[in-house]
Amino acid sequence: MEEYELYTLPNGIRIVHKQVPHTQIAHCGLMLDIGSRDELPHQQGLAHFWEHMAFKGTKKRKSYHIINRLETVGGELNAYTTKEKVCFHASLLGIHFEKAVELLTDIAFHSVFPEKQLEKERSVILEEMAMYYDSPEDALQDDFDQVVFQEHPLGGNILGTPETVRSFTRDQLQSFIQDNMDTSRIIFSSVSNWPFSKVKRIAEKHLRDIPVQRSERQRVAPTVYVPQSVTMDRPITQAQCAIGRPSYALTDSRRLPFFMLTNLLGGPGMNSRLNMNLREKYGLVYSVEASYTPFLDTGFLGIYFGTDQKHLDRSRTLILKELKTLREKSLTNLQLHNTKEQLMGQLAMSEEGNQSFMLMMAKSLLDTGKVDSLDEIFGEIRAVTAPQLQDLANEMFDEGQLSYLTFLPEQED
Repeated sequence: MEEYELYTLPNGIRIVHKQVPHTQIAHCGLMLDIGSRDELPHQQGLAHFWEHMAFKGTKKRKSYHIINRLETVGGELNAYTTKEKVCFHASLLGIHFEKAVELLTDIAFHSVFPEKQLEKERSVILEEMAMYYDSPEDALQDDFDQVVFQEHPLGGNILGTPETVRSFTRDQLQSFIQDNMDTSRIIFSSVSNWPFSKVKRIAEKHLRDIPVQRSERQRVAPTVYVPQSVTMDRPITQAQCAIGRPSYALTDSRRLPFFMLTNLLGGPGMNSRLNMNLREKYGLVYSVEASYTPFLDTGFLGIYFGTDQKHLDRSRTLILKELKTLREKSLTNLQLHNTKEQLMGQLAMSEEGNQSFMLMMAKSLLDTGKVDSLDEIFGEIRAVTAPQLQDLANEMFDEGQLSYLTFLPEQED
């Protein structure tokens, strides 16, 4: 990436900005290093519940005013929760930038979680859970986390369970935030055509008075992995299958080479090996993908596909065959070159999206303390060798270490 600028407030909150002269849109967000993995068993879903309740009222705004604050100037206000992060973010015309900064600060730090709104949002989240359950592709990925990570917090569903969601109280919500809030683990990130001096002045105006907070939370890495094969009947028409295992942590030097290998296997390109085989050659699936998600202390490899139940065994066999090929056959010089060029092109295009770039800067600073430039990333990609990828394939694609989760259509009576 091009140069970004960084400033740390006395309370520990960091401000990062990239100026893009040609845009009229400002993207900004507050990202907090708090996620679903920080929940205790009875708190499962509480981080996501907080994300929802932050929009339901602050010390000076009701939910109606929060919703309309940016919408009336054509802006967008949104949020999301992951296993390790909660993020509140906004996009709008640059001339209204300060409105977004003030509103994001208000909902992130001054929400009051009204009791009436809490009961309403509890119902909304239960409906959200039902929606995901009705989408077998989403439900498969959520449930597969538990198959791989089992009782570890990373195995929990971000949305929680119906039982936990029904049990949450305002006091629990406030206690969870108090226990996990750490101002040194918060990033305010922005991308706009404004100079850093102006962004810094506005962000500092609204964030400097946030009290210093430190959390003694200690995240525990998963230690035990036992491969499992789980099959469930669901009211679906297609069989859905997930194959995967734990993999490399975000700070592992093998992370980028393994990302390249996963991209070759089943990335977004239509020419991925799995897509060319299962869809283009045999017509067994509409979509098949492989993804690698690194966390701070572990990682996650997942391969997902849906197919007619009669093609399930053949599809799995073909996937395992592709994994075996990558274990046993080193890439040719041309294959390696094309794999690198494809990944570099995909990464370069992803940086064209200013909103995603703003979010990426925040996450990278929280996770690694820096934001690598494209040139630095390209240098790492170019240094990867074919034997290195083959070694990773032999370690990560070992069939004996893979777990499976399969959804089968329920049989009619």
